Formats: sequence, structure tokens, C-alpha cells
Amino acid sequence: MPTPSVSFEVFPPRSIDASFKLWETAQALAPLEPRFFSVTYGAGGSTRDLTHDAAYTLHKSSGLPVAAHLTCVGASKTETLAIAQRFAKAGVTDIVALRGDAPEDQDSFTPHPDGFANSCELIEALAQSGQFTLRVGAYPEKHPEAASQKANIDWLKAKIDAGADEAITQFFFEAETFLRFRDDCAKAGITAPITPGILPIINWTSARKFALRCGASVPAWLDQAFDTAIRDDRHDLLSTAICTELCSTLVDEGVDALHFYTLNRPEMTRQICHALGVTQAITGVRDVA
Repeated sequence: MPTPSVSFEVFPPRSIDASFKLWETAQALAPLEPRFFSVTYGAGGSTRDLTHDAAYTLHKSSGLPVAAHLTCVGASKTETLAIAQRFAKAGVTDIVALRGDAPEDQDSFTPHPDGFANSCELIEALAQSGQFTLRVGAYPEKHPEAASQKANIDWLKAKIDAGADEAITQFFFEAETFLRFRDDCAKAGITAPITPGILPIINWTSARKFALRCGASVPAWLDQAFDTAIRDDRHDLLSTAICTELCSTLVDEGVDALHFYTLNRPEMTRQICHALGVTQAITGVRDVA
């Protein structure tokens, strides 16, 4: 089996303890030579400064590429582009450009009066600068706000046409979900790389709730398997096996890159990567603690 390239998503810390957890995650996963670490942006732009600081420190400390999330929420166009320039000045020129989720006190996304109306507008503005490698989100199953899966794919194509270099998908539980999506995207004329997003299931109850919120279907067999595994105290063993098999199937089907949502919990992600043959050591990585 070919060895895939990997990348990892982390989230910015909100406390001292969380800071240590982030740096421990970076130390554990940097030796796997990821294509990049991505650093998330809280709902409503709630971690804007934390994202900048975490991305800058992670890039400076590890010497590895870092992709900072950037959204349209709660800022004017001028303010949003200024944030992008702050990233660039810090040496972070990879951006994951997203519309973003509404603030916690709002039911739906409402553009800032002077802001970008959607992710396509943001991507186009960032692409025009010529400074950034741009990645965007993709949904292998219908986005909760999309009229249909076709509309979902059409919107992804619009983002690629606006200047995005690569798409990273929401997580899913069965390989066929991604493979169907990949085929449909190719039929729609999308030629940019589409990297599957992989969620190692650290807590099934939490993962299941999040899946239902974001439109990821939960197969009945998976519910049954975790019911049994939790009862037998084999949750982590099942999670590792299922995720490894999912990734292995994707690689067998020609997928050459995987993006892991680590939740700043690197142990299972590292085990899965090792099982896939991703074990290369990197030299010269400085201590990030």
C-alpha cells in the first residue's frame, strides 16, 4: 500500500493547560512530516487573536507549514484582509478560507454590513493578492444549509474557480461516502485536489452528536459496534481499527493525502498514521513546549 501524506488540524488554546496540550500535540505529530498543521478559527471569529498567536508560534517553533483558518464572520472586508496580512507577516501564507459559523448567540450566518458575503468573495480577494495557498472546506454529504448535494458540489466548484488550490472535506464514516463525492466532483469539472478529512473517534457520544449537527450520516452498524465496544470497554480499540481501515481503503482507491482532525489529542492519530506506514522521522524540529 502506498504511504499517504498527512496533515493535522489543531485548535488554539484558551488556557495555560490547553497551551501545553497543543504543544504536546505538535511534538507528537511533527515527526510524521505533515504537509501542514491547520489552526481553527472559533465560531463567530471568537478565537481570532488566539488563532494568529497559535499559528505564528507553531510555525516558528516547529519550522513546519501552518495553515491558519480565516472566516468572513464579524469583520469588514478591510479588517479580514488585514488579518490575512498579519498571518503573512508572521510567515503563515497557507490559509483555510471559510464562510464561518454564526456567533453562539445567533441562529444563522449574517454578513457584516461591510464584510464578505460568503466564502467565494473571501477566496477571490485573497487569491488576487497572490500571497497565499488557499484551501477550502468541502462536504461529501449535503451541507445542512444546501438545497441539494448538486448545489453543494456547484458551490465547491465556485470556490475552486474563485482561486482555491485544494479542498478538505468534512469527516465521514464510510469510504464510499468520499469516493462517490470524489466521482461527482470530477463529473462537475472540479480538478483541484480534494483531501478527505478524517476524525479519529476519541469519544463516540460526542462524535455522533457533532456528525448529526454537520450533516454527516451515522450508519446503523457503527452505532451497534460502539454500543458493544463501550459495554466491553473496547471503545479505543474499535475506534483505532475502524479509522485505520477507513484510511487504508481510501489509499487503496488512489487517495494520496489525508487530513486528520486531532482535537488536540494526538495519540490515536499517531497510532493510525503508524499503521498506514507514516513513520518518517524529521530532524531539526525544535522543542515547542
